[in-house]
Amino acid sequence: MNDGVNGVALAVFIFFFVLVTAMGFLAARWRKAENEHSLDEWGLGGRSFGTWVTWFLLGGDLYTAYTFVAVPAAIYAAGASGFFAVPYTILVYPLIFTFLPRLWSVSHKHGYVTTSDFVRGRFGSKGLSLAVAVTGILATMPYIALQLVGIQAVLDVMGVGGGEDTNWFVKDLPLLIAFGVLAAYTYSSGLRAPALIAFVKDTLIYIVIAVAIIYIPIKLGGFDDIFAAADDKFTSAGSGGIVPAAENQWTYATLALGSALALFMYPHSITATLSSRSRDVIRRNTTILPLYSLMLGLLGLLGFMAIAAGIKVENGQLAIPQLFETMFPDWFAGVAFAAIGIGALVPAAIMSIAAANLFTRNIYKDFIRPDATPAQETKVSKLVSLLVKVGALVFVLGMDKTVAINFQLLGGIWILQTFPALVGGLFTNWFHRWALLGGWAVGMVYGTLAAYGVASPTQAHFGGSNKEIPGIGEIGYIGLTAFVLNVLVTVVLTFVLRALKAPDGIDETTRADYTADAGDPGVEVELPPATAGSAH
Repeated sequence: MNDGVNGVALAVFIFFFVLVTAMGFLAARWRKAENEHSLDEWGLGGRSFGTWVTWFLLGGDLYTAYTFVAVPAAIYAAGASGFFAVPYTILVYPLIFTFLPRLWSVSHKHGYVTTSDFVRGRFGSKGLSLAVAVTGILATMPYIALQLVGIQAVLDVMGVGGGEDTNWFVKDLPLLIAFGVLAAYTYSSGLRAPALIAFVKDTLIYIVIAVAIIYIPIKLGGFDDIFAAADDKFTSAGSGGIVPAAENQWTYATLALGSALALFMYPHSITATLSSRSRDVIRRNTTILPLYSLMLGLLGLLGFMAIAAGIKVENGQLAIPQLFETMFPDWFAGVAFAAIGIGALVPAAIMSIAAANLFTRNIYKDFIRPDATPAQETKVSKLVSLLVKVGALVFVLGMDKTVAINFQLLGGIWILQTFPALVGGLFTNWFHRWALLGGWAVGMVYGTLAAYGVASPTQAHFGGSNKEIPGIGEIGYIGLTAFVLNVLVTVVLTFVLRALKAPDGIDETTRADYTADAGDPGVEVELPPATAGSAH
């Protein structure tokens, strides 16, 4: 690591940062709407994005700076078991092909902005809708924080901010500036800002990975030497080599499956989805998004390259930025750092918008001010998006980075518990609203308590997301175990409640709503009234 500031890399980084900042503010004029004072416009980009804009937006949303840093960092630390992210992104696309077009159709028909809007309309339960909204916000906050961690890792490697003894304000000033710029253009341009910036972000990432996967192996003597060096490291560490031991296979498989089920439960994934202009755009994207999985597989190999290059870091999140600084010329290291930095700004913007929309539509409007106008909703959402980012910034500056990572893992366990209400509701309204709420509560409580009991070398609690699966005896992903319990409780309670003739909520949707497209006759966006879906 450089003792001082890498001036050339920093100059290139600043150039791209200024470029995307300008694009972020100019995005407010891109596809300018007649009425900007609505969540459809500010929070969903007018529901107007086509195939390629949606592809870049979803790619920028799902493959974040943290992905860029953490996936190869996991492989650097744990070997091939870190590749679980590749199969889970392969599993997720056939899965979302079955339900995302249905969610888009019913949301377009009824003017739903969030998943909680849909849950309230489908099951007629504000309580269940509130549970989904709160879960989404809680799961999103540490995710935003990790994007700032990604930016901070790049700044550390470039030598910006000084050493550990530097005044805290001077040390964190570059991150504060990046945060301020992000907050400003998100406030002014809404979802259009990350949609436009995503083009630059994804282009830079593809260029960096294409160069890295060719240039670095040449400098290191080829892939044979890279894999040999990695195997030697893990063999000498007593882990048996690159490939994980047989006892870790349940962990690998359940983590991949559980992560696949959870990915499109996150509010930011749905926000990017609902911004598209037709259900066919969604269907096409599920077929071309796997290109990012190819990129992710190549990205993961950087972890082995860092081992072969002799990179030594105490914080594994610095391994890949340090690899870039060590192996690349300074100017191209700046390009790589810009790719990571911009890769943090795009998802952080979308996540903050998604969390703000959940608060505004499903807490503020449903419980605080039911008669709020579209303009008032938009104003509240803008303000909440700022508060969400401030919360994430405080989280990053005030806590150890390991804590942020582990809370993000806990967020994955939580968000998976919304799957029965959301995906189940897209295909049937047989589940009783109270049963779904009971299953959600069981999954949340079990997942949180199980994660609390996991220790690590640095933490007594919340030290990971894997634990022994009850009744099986294998170590597996806590989120998937909690999800299975959630589904079992939901099914059993539904049978009981239906036998007791417990009252259902009012379903405001119809079968035709789930296959409607924007161009179909009679299909108009209907904003639900303030009292829609109230519990009975």
